[in-house]
Amino acid sequence: MSRIVVALGGNALGNTPDEQLERVQHTAKVLTPLILAGHNLIICHGNGPQVGMINLAFEAGAEANTTPRMPLAECTAMSQGYIGYHLQNEIDAEIERNGVSGIPVITMLTQTIVDENDPAFQNPTKPIGPYYSEEQAKELMADTGDTYIEDSGRGWRKVVASPKPVSIYETISLQTLFYAREVIIAGGGGGIPIVKRGHRYVGVDAVVDKDFAAGKLAELIDADYFLILTAVDQVAINFGKPDQADLLEMTVDEARKHIADGQFAPGSMLPKVEAAIGYAEAKRGRSAIITSLDKAAEALSGTTGTRVICPYC
Repeated sequence: MSRIVVALGGNALGNTPDEQLERVQHTAKVLTPLILAGHNLIICHGNGPQVGMINLAFEAGAEANTTPRMPLAECTAMSQGYIGYHLQNEIDAEIERNGVSGIPVITMLTQTIVDENDPAFQNPTKPIGPYYSEEQAKELMADTGDTYIEDSGRGWRKVVASPKPVSIYETISLQTLFYAREVIIAGGGGGIPIVKRGHRYVGVDAVVDKDFAAGKLAELIDADYFLILTAVDQVAINFGKPDQADLLEMTVDEARKHIADGQFAPGSMLPKVEAAIGYAEAKRGRSAIITSLDKAAEALSGTTGTRVICPYC
């Protein structure tokens, strides 16, 4: 039996409510055999399309003077509940279809602690929400103090910071449930980013990368494996070229060299490899594995996927 934190890529969830329901059924069919084999799972997921829809709905309501604008932290919280609801119910149903009962599946609202002095707050780069004209964007900047930038000729969009996770507020609760063999859905969308101000934590306008947050969670609860599920079976160098080479294993030093050589695309494979490095380096004997959803079980057995290891940690 292994303790595994799973980071689900966007391909596991889809882009619309109907597509999400369909994709989640397939995701449950893939992950449930791992649960029935005795592995303990915490499942983290992205929320890009979902939080975008929520944010857009409030923005449209605000423009129509029917609803107030909603802070991004609250939108992230809503997306955690919405996605967790679908994942939780479908995994629970798939466990029942296999004739097994007594394995609880829960969703935990998760807050990710970030550093208010993280340089990312001085250089917001993560676009969210709808497109505006330049005139509208400048009015919004004057009214709200938010940052808007021109996005690829399609209009102006709000950008927010993407700070690195420092810790997970619910770590103790997650550890308790994890060791009690509950299947947990947590860290949705990278978690709700929070900072400490005085005696309380408050949400901030930011987006924490889902893979970094999942890796930090795996580190904090001392998971045996950090399983990053994406759209490809293995990490490759020279991707898409005649000399493409799929990698079964990378040391953290080899991974850093490939990063320095520009092998991994920012916003795509790069954060996954960086998150894998961070987890593998945190403690001796840990393995981070990057593979596709459908190859999860095979990757755990070592026959596919890309395993990131630190032989000297």
